[in-house]
Amino acid sequence: MDLNYSQDELAFRDEVRAWLEANLPRDLRDKMASYAHLSKEELLRWHKILAKKGWVAPAWPKEWGGTGWNVVQRYIFEEELGYVGAPPLIPFGLTMCAAVLLQFGTEAQKKRFLPRIYNGEDFWCQGYSEPGSGSDLASLKTKAARQGDHYVVNGQKIWTTLAHYADWIFCLVRTDPSGGKRQEGISFLLLDMKSPGITVRPLILMDGAHEVNEVFFDDVKVPAENLVFEEGKGWTVAKYLLGYERMNTGRIGESKRQLAKLKAFAAPMMKDVRFRDRLSRLEVELMALEITNLRFLDRMRRTGQPPGADVSMLKIKGTEIQQGLTELMMQAVDPAASDELSVSIRKRYLSMRKTTIYAGSNEIQRNIIAKMTLGL
Repeated sequence: MDLNYSQDELAFRDEVRAWLEANLPRDLRDKMASYAHLSKEELLRWHKILAKKGWVAPAWPKEWGGTGWNVVQRYIFEEELGYVGAPPLIPFGLTMCAAVLLQFGTEAQKKRFLPRIYNGEDFWCQGYSEPGSGSDLASLKTKAARQGDHYVVNGQKIWTTLAHYADWIFCLVRTDPSGGKRQEGISFLLLDMKSPGITVRPLILMDGAHEVNEVFFDDVKVPAENLVFEEGKGWTVAKYLLGYERMNTGRIGESKRQLAKLKAFAAPMMKDVRFRDRLSRLEVELMALEITNLRFLDRMRRTGQPPGADVSMLKIKGTEIQQGLTELMMQAVDPAASDELSVSIRKRYLSMRKTTIYAGSNEIQRNIIAKMTLGL
């Protein structure tokens, strides 16, 4: 096992770092630094800058616009994006739906959707969670009944991130409600958000932001050609997709940037032994997380296989570190102050409470590790 970067990989990191420093627009960098919420137009502006460079979808095959980078180069790129403070590349199209289409989609589906995802012409969201079916996703109740050449979808999704921006949504739906094992009878559908019968209702979070939504489906007609893989085999697709989603929730580069920022403005707090101890522990945990991530990368580099169930470790520890950093930031500022820094840190603290819940709660991730990795 080799956890060190080669000279070529270090040169690649320097190339990426220099390009990002030169090409990330100052206004977007400043908004990210102040924890401001970005509009759809701002998110897509950065997406299109990277698409023009040819760097927006590094993991895709070269025939569809990928870079041809290996897994270590892709990891370096993602971490440099976080470290420089670049706007997020919304994963629902680029990382999640695209991975599913490349693995399970028909040639027609790939030709129809992948170029538009790459160029930022279609904005996607994810339709997984429902009221009562979040981490227990197999209990979902949204139904899709086949009627000739289309499906009719009825039900509700919730906590749907950026659905108010989305042109398309990929959904898990129940196409066979006859019973049996809960994971059976679930299918994976692609829905046009402009379809009659789709209603998006905002959910305002603790930090006052409109980021997530409820999405209602009332007799929504979906062409049968928008079914991905086989009817009733959507759980296979969902498991494949979730491995990639959880690999990206560690956000080590972003946490390194937040740690450096915390050290800068919390210097007066370093006299407090307890504060200094908590900060040191978080820094050590972040270093350990990075080493663990590199272990996964080394295994993927050697085997060519996607991440397994143990990738949940990255999700658990990564999100706990993200929350720990915001807790220390809150301790380092006046919680009642009205200056820009204090207000932005309070909002970020509230926003980051969700990280241990999304992509499957951390309690569920521990169950996955216990069952799939430890055999308990």
